[in-house]
Amino acid sequence: MSKSGKQSKFRRKRYIIPAVIVILLIVARIMLPYILKRSVNRTLNNIPGYEGHVEDIDVALWRGAYVIEGLLLQKKAAKNQQPLLNFPESDISIEWKSLLNGKIVSEIEMHNPEFNYIFEVQQKENTEGEADAKAWTDALKELVPISINHLSINNGKANFVQLSADPEINMFLKQINLQATNLSNVVNKEETLPSNLRATAVSFGNGDVLLEGNLNLLKKIPDMDMEFSLKDADVRALNNLTNQYAGVDFEAGTFELYSEVAIADAYLKGYIKPILLTPNYLERKMTEAFSKNYGKDL
Repeated sequence: MSKSGKQSKFRRKRYIIPAVIVILLIVARIMLPYILKRSVNRTLNNIPGYEGHVEDIDVALWRGAYVIEGLLLQKKAAKNQQPLLNFPESDISIEWKSLLNGKIVSEIEMHNPEFNYIFEVQQKENTEGEADAKAWTDALKELVPISINHLSINNGKANFVQLSADPEINMFLKQINLQATNLSNVVNKEETLPSNLRATAVSFGNGDVLLEGNLNLLKKIPDMDMEFSLKDADVRALNNLTNQYAGVDFEAGTFELYSEVAIADAYLKGYIKPILLTPNYLERKMTEAFSKNYGKDL
């Protein structure tokens, strides 16, 4: 073969090989969402006693992310019931800023997630057994194979329903907004409680909910210092519950709940303080205050 022929053949190879690589990358990019969707569906259906599926998965290679759309998970015993989990959109991506600290971790942003706990459904036993903590942990690791460092929930909802009660009991939290940062302890490694969590929500009776504090999730039994408050909830929203279990209902007033929990080296300390502010209670307190200040009873 002449020298010019060899050069021509070399030039053809020089262009063919990159072209083949580009074609393979394009094919892999096209197939990747289908492969991921199949894998996620298999993971959901491998949880004992549960079945689920996702509608679609979008991949954004440029930011190392994929978006799971329409994730549903329900107990197999729950025929025609609301799913346990309904996640319309979950964005799972690499947290790029953590690479500067030498760690590859992920961040999850969930939009409008819904959790439905129906007492009757969860009490039903499945013939193939129930999912334990390991099953849930393994499923999460398959869905998110690298450590989670940042979790964000936007406009979530949690329902706790007892259908057999008369009337039906529905305790809920809506408009849940949560930010949890440094869960994998990428920064502030010397701090005892390096992770921060803050969540707000609206409760039954339109109460204001706040949960905030610091944690260390890397320990087998996590250390934490957390505060919770529920303020100004209409006490009448408790009537279905109190009628069912105590035969009591309220005509007016507010319900509040305060709690603080601290855990250090598996030692727990804390309190829960519920407060009922009914018109009679308020009237009595006002009378006591007036009597104390002005020296006579009303």
